[in-house]
Amino acid sequence: MRLSDDERAMLDGAEGPAVAAAMDLLVRYGEALDCERLCDVRNVAGTMTQPSPAKARLVKEGGWHKAFAVINLDCDDDIEIPDMRVPTCQLQHGFGPDADGVVPYPKESIQLQDDAEAFYGRRGVSILATCTPYQVGNLPTRGEHCAWMESSAVVYANSVLGARTNCEGTASTGAAGLTGKIPCWGNHLTENRYGTHLVDVRVPVDDFMEWGMLGYFVGDLVQEARPVIVGDIAQPDLVDLKHFGAAAATSGGVELYHIPGVTPEAPTLEAAFGGTPVPDAVSYGPRERRAVYDDINSQGSSTDVDFVLLGCPHASVEQIWRAAKALDGRRLNSSTQLWIMAPRALKAVADRSGYTETIERAGGRVLSDSCPAMSRAAPTGTRVFATDSAKQAHYLPAILGIKAWFGSLEECVDAAVTGRWSGGLR
Repeated sequence: MRLSDDERAMLDGAEGPAVAAAMDLLVRYGEALDCERLCDVRNVAGTMTQPSPAKARLVKEGGWHKAFAVINLDCDDDIEIPDMRVPTCQLQHGFGPDADGVVPYPKESIQLQDDAEAFYGRRGVSILATCTPYQVGNLPTRGEHCAWMESSAVVYANSVLGARTNCEGTASTGAAGLTGKIPCWGNHLTENRYGTHLVDVRVPVDDFMEWGMLGYFVGDLVQEARPVIVGDIAQPDLVDLKHFGAAAATSGGVELYHIPGVTPEAPTLEAAFGGTPVPDAVSYGPRERRAVYDDINSQGSSTDVDFVLLGCPHASVEQIWRAAKALDGRRLNSSTQLWIMAPRALKAVADRSGYTETIERAGGRVLSDSCPAMSRAAPTGTRVFATDSAKQAHYLPAILGIKAWFGSLEECVDAAVTGRWSGGLR
């Protein structure tokens, strides 16, 4: 790799052993990718504070400095971790104090995480604790190079915001926070950001559920390529694009998509493909829509629902408000629990707006910081759950061994109230 003078100085130890270890990791990473140089980044979103048995052991052996060196820098040396060099945030992690007594989750993990938040907060890590940092103030600008983790956050940053990031890992984001550098390859390069596939939508896609189904179809179709979406689609909002991207990154590995006239790098269809010939379109029509719905719901058999999960990716205030309206004056089935996952900052807004009170009066909960997939925790005894998230319907059966139903928010709320699934494709 070609290193600049400041990069070479960091590698040689001019800024201390932790920064040198971080730069060594980035050089090894870049060389494995056959990458020629590093990018300057000023926006890092990674994971440092989430608890695990390995982390607990490392903290006991040598404190949080040791845990960061081993897990976030791939370094076994006894080094002290300095402040982050560039703005860095913590994505979602384990459940926090508001889950104590609600979620079957160890109190020791909550305490370990509290200790981690104090350690990393003093070193310049903003504890946003959400998979949707863009909902709570972390909004990179168009063209800005970033180092982000979390598939749904990455696809949103690239596609909706026009920022530039690959789907990074725990170690590469840890190193980026200390150096302000990341290998310059993949989505950082303009030539790798043009569309590869054209999808023509021939059924109306005009609500949250439909955007999720379309995303699941597109991800399965293109895998890690870059789809361009045209056709019978309504003007999407933040929530629709959040849901679409998360689903596309789940059934495939989509990190970047274009919607001409909506996403910033695609003012026109021609611009989305960078002036190259536009490929033949793949249709998404009634038959494909039905097949996607049946595929997502193929896990379900029993219509008895023990658990309802909303907010994946983490819910917006609008989604919490919609859930509160659907629950107002109603009461959950005695055998069914409802959790709504949200960023802690937005839960505070929901609390002040009265939405949380309405949800809790019905028997539901608004929880922050994590999700059942991240923390591998659902209500004890759960066999069947319902969700409005194609992502969670895809992952939780494999992670927790429970069955899934996928539908609209209103269908999920009805399932929480009745204890039974009665949703279906309209």
